[in-house]
Amino acid sequence: MNLAVERHSLAAADPFGIARGTTDAADAVVVELTHEGTTGVGGVAPTAYYGGSGDAVAATLEELRPVIVDCDDPHADQRLSRELAERAPDDPVARSAVSTALADLAARDLGVPCYRQWGLDPDAAPRTSFTVGIDDPDRMAEKAAAAVDEGYPILKIKVGTDDDRARVRAVREAAPDATLRVDANGAWDAAEAVEQARWLADEGVQFLEQPVPKDDLDGLRRVHGDAPLPICADESFVAAADAPRIADACDLVTVKLLKTGGVREAREAIAAAHACGLEVMLGCMLESNASIAPACHLAPLVEYADLDGALLLAEDPYRGVPMPEGRIDLQSVERGSGASKTG
Repeated sequence: MNLAVERHSLAAADPFGIARGTTDAADAVVVELTHEGTTGVGGVAPTAYYGGSGDAVAATLEELRPVIVDCDDPHADQRLSRELAERAPDDPVARSAVSTALADLAARDLGVPCYRQWGLDPDAAPRTSFTVGIDDPDRMAEKAAAAVDEGYPILKIKVGTDDDRARVRAVREAAPDATLRVDANGAWDAAEAVEQARWLADEGVQFLEQPVPKDDLDGLRRVHGDAPLPICADESFVAAADAPRIADACDLVTVKLLKTGGVREAREAIAAAHACGLEVMLGCMLESNASIAPACHLAPLVEYADLDGALLLAEDPYRGVPMPEGRIDLQSVERGSGASKTG
């Protein structure tokens, strides 16, 4: 199997702000795996928060190249995933880049879309939310109104400032009928999170994502116990093994391929969360369709989707799964994940 790696710096349509800072661009590492004339595309958007960078991921991929090239079967996902985990146990980001490309390649080799290869119902995919990053309240209101006008009925609001309520209130006034979700990215302590959660519930917010720092599980349990709305764990939930540990501290978890290490591991995380009585949201970073498309094909397995990362880019060199009005249109994909170069 041939391995090719490309690097891209993808500008955001607007500066994208969360509690940890603001970014103007996403670093994309795209993997192409070719076997007997068929090519699969996948990728990741490395971030320092999850221990990765474009340079580090590219270096790991070079270290893994002999293992990947020696694999002569595009359907040997279990074996290749095991070998990559043995060689790069601390780099799930690089492993995810390979896994997403392999999933695309395997389905293309069979001439079917990924969801069909996996036996999933395309009509079961939930609508994706559209994220409104941290900005001044008026600008956040403008972005929210524009998203709703384009047909997106679910908005995720990033918070973690000294005046979060003004921002949420501005979005609510601009989009009175939208479903709102709020993501603090670990910006609050437990006491503040409970106070904010009570106010957010009065504003009709559907759920609150990662209210406290990732390692503060006692704080997360307190918020879960005292808040009048559902609590979602993102940064506190990485892989399947975390599900039993966190099951009494939240109502749902966010699964991201980048965190888990790939498609197989993401499916394991989804199953583990469900086994522990948790709902699941599939999430993403600010990233290309090359890495979001495979996640879209897992969407029928979950209750919520936050797969809008490519929608927030100024331009994406890759096509993916269409999302008209937030609907993940898997049935439009003929083969593989739907990821392909635009040029």
